[in-house]
Amino acid sequence: MADELKQAALNYHRLPRPGKLAIEATKPMTTQRDLALAYSPGVAAACAEIVADPDTAADYTSRANMVGVVTNGTAVLGLGDIGPLASKPVMEGKAVLFKKFADIDVFDLELDERDPDRFIQAVAAMEPTFGGINLEDIKAPDCFYIERALRERMRIPVFHDDQHGTAIIVAAAILNGLRVVGKTLSEVRLVTSGAGAAALACVNLLVNMGLRKENLVLTDIAGVVYRGRREEMDDFKSEFAVDTAARTLGDVIADADVFLGLSAPAVLKPEMVAKMADKPLIMALANPVPEIMPDEIKAVRDDAVIATGRTDYPNQVNNVIVFPFIFRGALDVGATAINEEMKIAAVRAIADLAMQESSEIVAKAYGGDEIAFGPDYIIPKPFDPRLIIEIAPAVAEAAMASGVARRKIADLAAYRADLEAFVFRSGQIMRPVFQRAKQQPKRLVYAEGEDERVLRAAQTVIDEGLAWPILIGRPEVITNRIQKLGLRLRIGENCELTNPLLDDRYVQYWQRYHELMERRGVTPSRAREIVRTRTSTIAALMVELGQADAGICGTVGRYLDHFNEVRDVIGLAEGVHDLSAVTLLIMQGGAFFLADTHVTMDPDADDLVEMTMLAAEEVRRFGIEPKVAFLSHSNFGSTDHPNAVKMRTAVANLRQRAPDLEVEGEMHGDFAVDVQSRAAIFPNSQLKGTANLLIMPNLDSANIAFNLLKSTGNGLPVGPMLVGSAKPVHVLNQSVTVRGILNMSAVAVVDAQDVARGRRLA
Repeated sequence: MADELKQAALNYHRLPRPGKLAIEATKPMTTQRDLALAYSPGVAAACAEIVADPDTAADYTSRANMVGVVTNGTAVLGLGDIGPLASKPVMEGKAVLFKKFADIDVFDLELDERDPDRFIQAVAAMEPTFGGINLEDIKAPDCFYIERALRERMRIPVFHDDQHGTAIIVAAAILNGLRVVGKTLSEVRLVTSGAGAAALACVNLLVNMGLRKENLVLTDIAGVVYRGRREEMDDFKSEFAVDTAARTLGDVIADADVFLGLSAPAVLKPEMVAKMADKPLIMALANPVPEIMPDEIKAVRDDAVIATGRTDYPNQVNNVIVFPFIFRGALDVGATAINEEMKIAAVRAIADLAMQESSEIVAKAYGGDEIAFGPDYIIPKPFDPRLIIEIAPAVAEAAMASGVARRKIADLAAYRADLEAFVFRSGQIMRPVFQRAKQQPKRLVYAEGEDERVLRAAQTVIDEGLAWPILIGRPEVITNRIQKLGLRLRIGENCELTNPLLDDRYVQYWQRYHELMERRGVTPSRAREIVRTRTSTIAALMVELGQADAGICGTVGRYLDHFNEVRDVIGLAEGVHDLSAVTLLIMQGGAFFLADTHVTMDPDADDLVEMTMLAAEEVRRFGIEPKVAFLSHSNFGSTDHPNAVKMRTAVANLRQRAPDLEVEGEMHGDFAVDVQSRAAIFPNSQLKGTANLLIMPNLDSANIAFNLLKSTGNGLPVGPMLVGSAKPVHVLNQSVTVRGILNMSAVAVVDAQDVARGRRLA
């Protein structure tokens, strides 16, 4: 390890506080009542319920989401037998991965116990604490004996990641590698280098999935595992011993279709690779140095598909793709074990996911590289957010089907949606919008159709059945980027393209634009120039002329430039005096809509009333009843500054115009969300509960509040949503993500549905 990396790693573990884990309370502990509920006497009620029905521990404790990561430190990574104390950083790291990828809580347990029977006794005694046990870094053959005994003894999932986590990801990689080269598992010949815990688990799982035993040869440090061998043998290896005169890896590698290496560096030589079958699959998984380097393979074989355990080569085989998600599914159904059916379900879910086009998040996490199924991409990347959405439900469903689930998931679609909400924090609040959009998809034009984010979003829009995308851009650019990204967009089949440089409707567009703008100094020649060069104008014209139902623009360039183009063409809804923007911010503590974050610099009282009514209708589209707070430096009349008076006046006028709307103000920002504090100083407030629509006195305050909350509170934005326009065209920020575009696509479709029904937009 380089000195710089070593020091950085040490600092990472040491600062700002030692270690990588902390315990966080999930309930408040601020009052005497909190204490009474959390401990004595209130805690007795929960205890009594569990005595009556032990399964209710899942309802009243954290057990159903708690995994114990347990080791004795006898086989830690590539470090060997370093003991339990030195293994603790690894176990803490494992715990972080569980939390990061699957929201599972973990206690890491480093047991100073080498005797397998005493180790088993210690772990089994902790069954009341955990919903599952992840065994880690225990030497072979002790690990086989320990896992088997614990699985038989305990009524919770017991999973040895070094064995079965490795087996699942290896099986998925082999399955897809064979798909790439056009071979099937039942017909291939497989040779291993390594016959330890991981290798044996791999071949066991592969055999269960269709690999024929007679096509399998194991080798290890003592050579071929043959019948009658005495050196370095045990009962687990003996099960796969073969009748052969061959004694070395070099003797058995000829014509092998698959090499599976879980052993040591440089054991597979280039001359051995040269003797393998056509289109070999080479899994050289020793870490940090594989059995053979990929460059050495390519020097002798240009038809090989290669996987390693390294991050600096394609096809990294990494257990993090498996263990968080198989436990997520197992815990959510209260599984009593992780059986073969659940493992195979995980294998197939992982393999199938790799065949889908990659997401923007994956591309960003891996340096912007474009990823598509093929020789260099046979398994998903660890940061693919879809892993939990695909693997956990597959595992849960397999657990229920195989009879090891204590609890049933009645609605798997809703379960997937809940998992998606964990990944994409917008999932829950966006669900009603997506459901509405799917009921009646609309034609949705994207002004920046060449943008890779837009293309990715358009693919998901098609897959989700939200809309018919219309992409504005140069055909050759869009076609090349679709191919580069590995997307399934097909112009004319599932989407449409408008070429700004060559379109039969060009004359219609510039003439209509000139008609709209000629009394604002726009000449015919200027109109032609604008319509040729400004894609936001084209998108707005398509919506205005009825050639699209809604539009999205703003992913490139300044917000106000796009806004002005849209406003000039689309105009205002009947009865609306001006446009405004409302932005949704999804925080850990809830969802908040803020207005006006982008448009109106210094609204007067009448502007605020109109803005609030428009924003409130937008809030309702999310299935949320608006609770409005007008924010100010003044708190319920504490000052008479003109800004405070403006907000106070707006509240009074709004109550007259919209008497059914729950609104209060002017008030401090904290009183909008702190119900108890508001009740203490203003008990007759007409606002009940926490406000969800925050109206700011001006653009400065709204935009500053939005960006501060987004950054410091790790908020997820949706929008800005343009309200008050005659037809739905939304202007986004250039920093918007693919998920942001997707969310706003659904919002735009719902807006278009309301316009089609004759409802005033927002």
